[in-house]
Amino acid sequence: MAVRERLSGNEAVSYAIKQINPDVMPAFPITPSTEIPQYVSAYIANGEMDTEFIPVESEHSSMSAAIGACAAGARALTATSSCGLALMWEELYVAASNRLPVVLALVNRALSGPININCDHSDSMGARDSGWIQIYAENNQEAYDNFIQAYRIAEHSAVSLPVMICQDGFITSHAVENIELLEDEAVKKFVGEYEPEHYLLNAKEAMAVGPYAVSNYYMETKMAQTLAMQNAKEVILSVAEEFAALSGRSYGFFEAYCLSDADYAIVMIGSAAGTTKVAVDELRAAGKKVGLLKLRVFRPFPEQEIAQALGHVKGVAILDRADSFSAHGGPLGSEVAAALFYAGHTMQARNFIYGLGGRDFRVQDACEIYEKMEQLVTRGASVPQYQYIGVRSSDQQ
Repeated sequence: MAVRERLSGNEAVSYAIKQINPDVMPAFPITPSTEIPQYVSAYIANGEMDTEFIPVESEHSSMSAAIGACAAGARALTATSSCGLALMWEELYVAASNRLPVVLALVNRALSGPININCDHSDSMGARDSGWIQIYAENNQEAYDNFIQAYRIAEHSAVSLPVMICQDGFITSHAVENIELLEDEAVKKFVGEYEPEHYLLNAKEAMAVGPYAVSNYYMETKMAQTLAMQNAKEVILSVAEEFAALSGRSYGFFEAYCLSDADYAIVMIGSAAGTTKVAVDELRAAGKKVGLLKLRVFRPFPEQEIAQALGHVKGVAILDRADSFSAHGGPLGSEVAAALFYAGHTMQARNFIYGLGGRDFRVQDACEIYEKMEQLVTRGASVPQYQYIGVRSSDQQ
């Protein structure tokens, strides 16, 4: 039976952590994720969960401790944002290469510099090639639901990879919304107990974690990670199907909003998808065939599924809340464009950078992007392949 509540995104994730009751949570505070370890430590102090909370001296240490706990056989997690994720960069690769199912609650925030505490995706996108599964939320409900599913994905025997559950800093992390929580026993049953096959404290098996790998073995390790990431696609969908049966809320690699008959589509990640849905509704009411593909799972990247979903459109705008500084687009823009190319699609595609450092993304902005794509296709209007939107003009800077 659903429990109706009003929670911020940070509260929702913290409540999910309480319901899961993992073994170990090392953490170091950083805005805007600080509330997550704060709430969890309060739950522990009040006797509502028995997780071992470890206050460490840095984010590098928090991930190191989570890795150590997970390698020893414990269910572990931590939370961070922005520069905190950057400080644990080395350990992100260690966790993935050692096939440790750590879960990280990442509250997306701009990565310095200049210093900025507001939302964009430069932190998680910078870690996109570290070997972590990445799942993003549009709203507080999705942040909660994604976290409930995280351990089932990470700990699956065909996967054994760490999972990053991402939500937009302040926009969802601190904004309060009505959401539906699952009952504690239902979550406990769904997630289950962590019973690793191999772990350091297993007296019946001698093993090492993170040894030096000579050239004869290193590539095989990376290939094993690749196969695990490929396996994660099927596991993500399987877990989502079970979750839908439990909660009534369905998830996949992405959400297709008014996309089936759309001539023009926007592809994007995160909270701004809600703004774009409003734009879609307005334009649909005016007779425009527009749609949205909101990507939920960025790693593993659902290349073929995206290409299939977009195959019928005449123009697609790919929106990034981070720049890769390749001088030709953002990370999502590059990967979606490659997916379309490999599938043999020839529709017009353009990449837009938006919302950096918390810059507002408005319904008007989304409508203007749809208009640009229509003008490009129908009239051959000049639309740069890669451009920033929502920036001040040169005379205002």
